[in-house]
Amino acid sequence: MTRAARAGRVHRVALITSHALGDTLLLMVIARNLLDHGVEVAVFGRVSHALRGWFPDVDIRPVPDEGHLCAELAHFDIVLQMHDHQPVRNLNAFHANVRILETLTTDIWNRPMVTRFTDFCRAEFDLDEVGTGNGIVPRAGLQHRRYTRRVVIHPEASSSDKRWLPHRFLRLARHLERWGYEVAFVMAPDELARWDALLLSRFAVHTFSNLDGLAAWLYESAWFIGNDSGVGHLAANLGIPTLSLFRRRAVAQRWRPAWGNAQVVLPWQWLPGASLKERFWRETLTCSRVLSAFARMTEA
Repeated sequence: MTRAARAGRVHRVALITSHALGDTLLLMVIARNLLDHGVEVAVFGRVSHALRGWFPDVDIRPVPDEGHLCAELAHFDIVLQMHDHQPVRNLNAFHANVRILETLTTDIWNRPMVTRFTDFCRAEFDLDEVGTGNGIVPRAGLQHRRYTRRVVIHPEASSSDKRWLPHRFLRLARHLERWGYEVAFVMAPDELARWDALLLSRFAVHTFSNLDGLAAWLYESAWFIGNDSGVGHLAANLGIPTLSLFRRRAVAQRWRPAWGNAQVVLPWQWLPGASLKERFWRETLTCSRVLSAFARMTEA
């Protein structure tokens, strides 16, 4: 039991997770630390509920509709949510003690988000010890990294400013194939329209109707390369060596995957100023730079 709980302040916590996959996996670090210190936790969220089989000892529920939200949250001493606008708008109207965590995204030292969440657990709940793990557990019957030559490429991201050039992903895939790897692209069904028939006919492209199936497939893959995205966080969280393509060093330092052998590759840094780096990062991040980073990761 935490000192905070012994003091009678917090016994029961509701954690409402983000619609974003990466944010959800990071927020589960808070749930894990609270549970490990004897605090009762219930997690609410669309993404977290889709992955509930990977967190078997956590009480994970869908977000109730507004008509049932007050009754559902009444049991808890405090309610945590990452953003004030999602998944629940105006959360203060449904519970008297709400903590929005969006302020944690601003940090003068630009520490990794997982560090900010663990420090939040220590400071807010007076936890004796905190860790960066979120307690994800593989489903029974799966073999970790079973397909030893499978390189998963995820060329998509939540917004266009995070997506590397499509023709460079194709060139990357051809090089990896020549090196003897089995290249498999993965993307959501609604993302296929952005990709031409050349890729769709040349390489295996996998889509999944749910996150549980995606997680199982990633867990048995050997390597992962992708843009800054939630799928990269999931791959790293599952212990798959992960190479993430980032626009700028400061962004990578804050949002890079937090677990396992997760490496970052950045564009050439010779352009002055953040705005130019943001504008031309796709051109200055070359295919050879990504291949070199992948080779270093595989050798390690």
